[in-house]
Amino acid sequence: MTIPTEKILRLAPESVDSLFPPFPWGCLLDLMHRNIPAGEGNSTPHSLGSRHVRQQPQRTTSSRRCADSDRVARRTRRAARHEQSRDRRTPRHQGTSALRLQERPNMTTLTLGPLAQIARTVRDIKESEAWYRTLGLPHLYSFGSLAFFDCGGTRLMLSAQEKPAPESILYLRVEDIRTAYELLRSRGIEFMDAPHLIHRHADGTEEWMAHFQDAEGRPLAIMSQVKP
Repeated sequence: MTIPTEKILRLAPESVDSLFPPFPWGCLLDLMHRNIPAGEGNSTPHSLGSRHVRQQPQRTTSSRRCADSDRVARRTRRAARHEQSRDRRTPRHQGTSALRLQERPNMTTLTLGPLAQIARTVRDIKESEAWYRTLGLPHLYSFGSLAFFDCGGTRLMLSAQEKPAPESILYLRVEDIRTAYELLRSRGIEFMDAPHLIHRHADGTEEWMAHFQDAEGRPLAIMSQVKP
C-alpha cells in the first residue's frame, strides 16, 4: 500500500529537535569541572579551550531543576542534624510523664545532694549480690543484670558488665532535675546527655537522670525522683 506524500508530511515532526530532549550541557560541564584534571598549558580544569567553553549552551531547565532539588536535600539534612543535636540537649519528656506535668519550682540557687546513688559494675551479678547480702546491706530489689542495696539512705546499684569500669558513678540528688540541669549548664558544666527517664516504679514514681564528668573525666550524675 502506498501512503500519499502529503500524509507523510503531516505525520512528520516539525524538526529533529522535537524527537530528542535537549542535552544537559550544564550538568556535563559541572562534571567536567569536578572530575577531569587540568591539561598541560590549559587554564581550564578540562581539556577544552576557553573558546569551546564559551560556545557551550547555557544550563537547561532540567539541570537547574536537579540543582534546586540538591539544595533542598542538603537543607533537609542540615535541619535533621540540628534537630537531633537539639534533642540531645533538651529533657526528653514522655507523653504521660509525671515530670512533664509537675509544676517547676522557682529556683535561683542550686543545692546538690545528698548523695542518692553509687553505681558499681561487676562481672557476675548473682555472685556479687550474694556477697553484698553477706556484708549485711539491706537488699532493695533486683531485675535483670541489676541489683540494688541500701547504704544508710544512699542506694548502691550493681550492674553486670563483661569488663567492669574502674570508676563508680556518683549520683547527686536534686529537687528539680530540669532546673538543676539548666543552672549547671549556665556555669559551664558539659553534660553527656539531657535529663531522661530511667525507670518508672510500680507506684508510678519516676527516676530521672543526667550524666556529666568532673575536671578529670570521672563520671557523675544528677538524679531526681518524681512522684505522680
